[in-house]
Amino acid sequence: MSDATDAAVAAARQARIFLVVVDESEEMTVALRYASYRARNSGGRVALLYVVEPSDFQEWIAVEDIMREERRIEAEQVLQRLAKEVNKITGTLPVLYVREGEPRDELLSLIREEPGISILVLAAGTGPEGPGPLISYLAGKGLARMRIPVTIVPGSLTDEQLRVIT
Repeated sequence: MSDATDAAVAAARQARIFLVVVDESEEMTVALRYASYRARNSGGRVALLYVVEPSDFQEWIAVEDIMREERRIEAEQVLQRLAKEVNKITGTLPVLYVREGEPRDELLSLIREEPGISILVLAAGTGPEGPGPLISYLAGKGLARMRIPVTIVPGSLTDEQLRVIT
């Protein structure tokens, strides 16, 4: 291995980074708090990924550009709000990532590109539609593409239950 790779591996071992994918689901808050408590209790950090999905207005370039900018601003606002919550729990600011594309593809790319990310934390949906698209994908063929462990937290856990298990 190269010196740069050795340094990246050593840094990743020193401070675990718990990655949470930010979306509109109710259970995302459970994943966020679980990751925050684990980071606080283990000396790690939290990273937040917000993926802005492409729109269907690609034939109208000017409209697409405006919509893309609005989605980017919204992503940054959501991440700033969640960063405050993470900071309140952990005492540190999270690493923030905003990407554009399909959530599954962007998640896998980020994990490949960032050697410091050490654990993916997702919360399973509690509704009749199932655990969620990322969990469904990872439970199938997607897990073979991962280089890090995946922690799936039940989306119905309370804050008190999260404190007990972390």
